[in-house]
Amino acid sequence: MIKNFPFSLLPLKNLRRVSYLFLGIGETLKPTSPFLDTYLKQAEIDISVREYLTMCAVASASFFVFMTIILTFGFYFFEVEKYYVIGPGIAFVFTIFVFIQQGFYPRLIANRRIKNIEKNLLSALQDMLVQLNSGIPLFEILTNISRAEYGEISVEFSKAVREINTGRPQIEILDELAAKNPSLFFRRAIWQIVNGMKSGSNMSFVMKNLIDALSEEQVLQIQKYGSQLSPLAMFYMLVAVIAPALGITFIIVVSSFISPSPILTKMIFFGLYSFVVFAQIMFLGLLKSRRPNLLGD
Repeated sequence: MIKNFPFSLLPLKNLRRVSYLFLGIGETLKPTSPFLDTYLKQAEIDISVREYLTMCAVASASFFVFMTIILTFGFYFFEVEKYYVIGPGIAFVFTIFVFIQQGFYPRLIANRRIKNIEKNLLSALQDMLVQLNSGIPLFEILTNISRAEYGEISVEFSKAVREINTGRPQIEILDELAAKNPSLFFRRAIWQIVNGMKSGSNMSFVMKNLIDALSEEQVLQIQKYGSQLSPLAMFYMLVAVIAPALGITFIIVVSSFISPSPILTKMIFFGLYSFVVFAQIMFLGLLKSRRPNLLGD
């Protein structure tokens, strides 16, 4: 279940209550998000696509009203011409950005789940192999992993353990666990374990092959990540260092000819400073997003 809603000025309960009055908006927007239902399930957000899109529209509308009031009064205070047009215009641009971010939020949550699963996957499989070689039954291994400190993997296995304790077949539960999980590597691992159980194979041998395959994939991801660092560093130097330096020089030269007002000059330099800070934050986020999940923290 969703615990918070991004960029929402309303509490989640009130937002859902208001959204029920405008579900037709979500139905209209539904064709624009064909994969949203998959992301909602992977993120374990128990909300329909129609309701979620309606919540996005209501939250964005309240954000637009709030930003319009703030910006309009702000431009009026600084005596900006046509403040009543500029304020709502900028607020509308920000609102579009907010609406897009809200639409991508389930995908972001699903990607976080994938990262939390894959960063501990290799360690969990190695732990399972050690326990298998010690003669511990598979169900007891699942129970031990669910109680260990393996983050999202422990959470997933605890779900399987609860279902198995109700009397359902172990193979069936593991099959469902893999089908509902957003991580490709986790699904592959569970499916290979299930196939090994169905065929009666030596589970230690199956687990060892899994670990070897994941280790090779980890090496490939490290090599790919290393090859991406040089272009990213060049992009950072261009956007966050060279472009601002040239921009400041150009602004100083132009200012000596046109003599802009002090307020306009301050706004230009503040905008340039904001751009540099935003570029650096984006660069750090890009580095973090490109880092292979199998490497862990």
